[in-house]
Amino acid sequence: MTAGPEMPEVSDSGGSGASSRSAPSKMLPEAWQPLLGRPALAELLGHPLASAALKEMCRLLPPHVAVHSLRTFLLADACARAHGTAYDRVGLLAAAAFHDAGLVGRTPLGRGGFPCRSAQLLDHFLALHQAGTVRRTALTRAVREHMRPFPARDAGPEARLLHFGVWLDVTGRGERQVPDDRHLLARLAPTPWFAASFSARLLACGLRRVLPGSPVTHR
Repeated sequence: MTAGPEMPEVSDSGGSGASSRSAPSKMLPEAWQPLLGRPALAELLGHPLASAALKEMCRLLPPHVAVHSLRTFLLADACARAHGTAYDRVGLLAAAAFHDAGLVGRTPLGRGGFPCRSAQLLDHFLALHQAGTVRRTALTRAVREHMRPFPARDAGPEARLLHFGVWLDVTGRGERQVPDDRHLLARLAPTPWFAASFSARLLACGLRRVLPGSPVTHR
């Protein structure tokens, strides 16, 4: 992927490094391994919040949706590095892990459809891990708005990057900004017919084609 400056991240309490990994790479699904070996993800595997997000993604998401979420993060990170954009790396990984969580389960979807449900699940996860209000606001907004045709003008870097990664992975839009990355990741972790199966899942969930409603209530 495109090399670039080191992206700063908001730190969390807890240790780091191999000794503190709560979700070691070898304990995660085999289909994820080629993506987990990419530098942008490999660097985060010892981070408590990143490890917890990966464990939740493994628990919540069907395999092909989980792989899409990992590719989304890597494409977003590639875009950030290409443009020198500073952003919350660990937070964006958590947002990518939860951005489609509202597509699974049988919980009734209210206004805003599955993106708002995904944002609520992310907000609950972040609250459990004692993330601050500013961080939660930025990350839940990114998830809540990722299905918009284009990011809002006042969207922060996390919202813009998540939006970029999602749309590039599913539709190919924005590919010229990170040439070859999408095809490389698709070869490393293929999900044949993903776009078609994703569309079917959207229809099954009764996605409401409305702009997101009010922000997630903070706890």
